[in-house]
Amino acid sequence: MSNKDVAAEAVTGSGKTLAFVIPVLEILLRREEKLKKTQVGAIIITPTRELAVQIDEVLSHFTKHFPQFSQILLIGGTNPVEDIEKFKEHGGNIIVATPGRLEDMFRRKADGLDLARCVKSLDVLVLDEADRLLDMGFEASINAILDFLPKQRRTGLFSATQTQEVENLVRAGLRNPVRISVKEKGVAASSTQKTPTRLENYYMICRADEKFNQLVHFLRQHKQEKHLVFFSTCACVEYYGKALESMVKNVKIMCIHGKMKHKRNRIFTEFRKLPSGILVCTDVMARGIDIPEVNWVLQYDPPRSASAFVHRCGRTARIGHVGSALVFLLPMEESYVNFLSINQKCPMQEMKPSKNVVDLLPKLKSMALADRAVFEKGMKAFVSYVQAYAKHECSLIFRVKDLDFASLARGFALLRMPKMPELKGKSFSDFIPVSFDTDTITFKDKNREKQRQKLLEQQRKEKQENEGKKKFIRNKAWSKQKAKKEKKRKMTAKRKREEGSDLEDEDLEELLNDTRLLKRLKKGKISEEEFEKRLTGSERKVEMEVVTDSESED
Repeated sequence: MSNKDVAAEAVTGSGKTLAFVIPVLEILLRREEKLKKTQVGAIIITPTRELAVQIDEVLSHFTKHFPQFSQILLIGGTNPVEDIEKFKEHGGNIIVATPGRLEDMFRRKADGLDLARCVKSLDVLVLDEADRLLDMGFEASINAILDFLPKQRRTGLFSATQTQEVENLVRAGLRNPVRISVKEKGVAASSTQKTPTRLENYYMICRADEKFNQLVHFLRQHKQEKHLVFFSTCACVEYYGKALESMVKNVKIMCIHGKMKHKRNRIFTEFRKLPSGILVCTDVMARGIDIPEVNWVLQYDPPRSASAFVHRCGRTARIGHVGSALVFLLPMEESYVNFLSINQKCPMQEMKPSKNVVDLLPKLKSMALADRAVFEKGMKAFVSYVQAYAKHECSLIFRVKDLDFASLARGFALLRMPKMPELKGKSFSDFIPVSFDTDTITFKDKNREKQRQKLLEQQRKEKQENEGKKKFIRNKAWSKQKAKKEKKRKMTAKRKREEGSDLEDEDLEELLNDTRLLKRLKKGKISEEEFEKRLTGSERKVEMEVVTDSESED
């Protein structure tokens, strides 16, 4: 309020949104010159669409009392041309946006929107969940946006955790910022606990092939409550979301992850209104999201970073409410509990696995046998899980080479092991694959099956045509194809940078020939006369500049 830049850190669920929404409005109300319809006075940037929708809702509670201010939400999953028309018609004194869409809007001058001119009147910029903005790879977009904004502005960074990247952003974008760090009162203040005090944190140690049964058993016991179930990858959400739908009856189950384009906004809004239900999700829902009355946060897979663990837990026990969180750990991951208590000041209690739970893995296998879509989802989920596990920040505890792949494959109810580099040359006596060819499993969706059969027929024809020809190219596992393409692209870009010249291919060829001739001359394989003759014979002049000492020094 006293016109200083701020870098604020506060425990999750403590009301950071109001801490910037109210001052933003106060600052805009104090302006001497009133904002015109298309003049932007404040921008709030946040990493996910769900969080942007939420902030927009909170803001609208206040702006309805101040009709002189117009607000606009700019997020992915909507038509950018419609956003431009909306901005022109209703204006946008306060913009709530995700980085990608906002950057895109700045580049829409050809479509009739000169946003760079509109933001000349900007008073306040807020970066919410600043560390997540950088963690999700929005750094380039943020920098591009900052280049368009006026330097004379107030900037606020709000986050539940301050990382080194945020420190760099503080130094780059803030002028002598005031640092605000809000801790909880009482016992929590002395221990600098990062999770809410009313949160009960549990962990359960169980084998990979027991985890799914324990999860379903737990959800069946708590049908009347509201749960968030976190998985490490989008493919796992797709697979286990489908599995839970058939295993936990009479409960509304919804799935949400970052690769969903258009359904995300609708799913998120719908789940917030539900009195009870299960939301199967990735870390896209771990930050700042305020879903009312969440009873349990279940972490089927531990997150990639310790700070993400705290953010996941913070979806419950918000603003003084009571809540619980449970993380499932493999026996080899038990030391993660001590790590969290030291690293994140996050105390945890053990919850013993339930005895005599129903084994649902055979039922999940039969689902895969009945529908190829389920079979393929299971394979992709397994591969993506292993790859995510290999990238875990806490690699001393989460070691891929210590994983029991046979137990893991049983836990995923796989019919056979997928082909992937991590499993190459390994044998799994504890895992029994199905005895028939999995290519015979059909899609329940008739159109998909028709397409598959068409593709198989095409492959058979190609095989017949290529019979007898020597095969040089070996098929790579699909999990490696993407990485290979990316590597190839980077190498091409690097080569172009290194070349950095405007030489055409013909020029390069000529230059190469000249170099070869020079080497032959040095080795005495050709005479000087022969050398000159060959050079002049190609109808090119070789010009040489003699540089004096003084010129070379300059």
